[in-house]
Order: sequence, then structure tokens, then C-alpha cells
Amino acid sequence: MPDDAVAPGADRDVVIPALLRAARTTYRLAIRDALIAADCSDMPRNGSFVIGAIARNGSSLSRIIESLGVSKQAAGQLVDALVVRHYLDRSPDPDDRRRLTVRLTARGEVAAAASRAAVERVDAALVDRVGADRVAHTRATLAALIELRRTGADA
Repeated sequence: MPDDAVAPGADRDVVIPALLRAARTTYRLAIRDALIAADCSDMPRNGSFVIGAIARNGSSLSRIIESLGVSKQAAGQLVDALVVRHYLDRSPDPDDRRRLTVRLTARGEVAAAASRAAVERVDAALVDRVGADRVAHTRATLAALIELRRTGADA
């Protein structure tokens, strides 16, 4: 069994970080398959996160990069790869020439839509398996876990 696999029914015996890692793989593989089907197989690691964040709410690139938790150099390389592969268009900010703005290209919009559809399919399958109330409870639990980090209450 791979490192991130959790045997069915063993969830009570597995620490939450291992469950989170294994659960994340379900989404990662669904997104990967959707991107391949959309002719976007060259999406770099973490690229769909950046593309999705821009598509969902036009998040600023600096906020997206901060949430990735990578170095500025790694983030710059990721953005460069997304531009070179025609997922993003980068141009000077008309209000502040020292800043750059990024927007999705047509190919970026296709990739974002494919990724979103994959997430929605996994979410629907999850609701079918455990019910909407349990999924909502899981969301609330994960949000509380994130809030622990933000407030430093985990120490």
C-alpha cells in the first residue's frame, strides 16, 4: 500500500495528518486526469492551485503565493512556467508600473474549468458516500484546524 494510502475502515487508527494527505491525493489525481483530458497535461506542480485561485476570485498573485508557502524564487518560477505554457498572461500594472498583473489566458480558463469540474465531481461522490451533513461537518472541522494555525492556538 502506498505511503499515503489508508485502508478502508482504518480511519480511527490513523493520525489526522495521514488522513489529510491521503484525502488530498483523491483530489490531486482527479484534477490531474481532468487536466490531461483538457489537453493541459503540462500544468506544473501547484499550477492548478494558482490558476484556480485566480479564476475563483481574482486573488492577487502575492496572496496566492503566500498561501502556497513557497519561496519567492519558487513562486516566480511557477508563474514563469504558467506564462510560458500559456496559462497566464503577465503585464505591467497600469496604475503602478513597478507591479505586474496576471490574468488567465483562454488556455488558463480551460484548465481552471477542468480543475473545478474535477473537484465538483469528487465533492459530489463524497456527498453520495457520507451525506451532505457529514461533508459540512468536515468542512467546519477543517476550517477550525486552519484557524488554529492562524491564531497560534495549536501551541
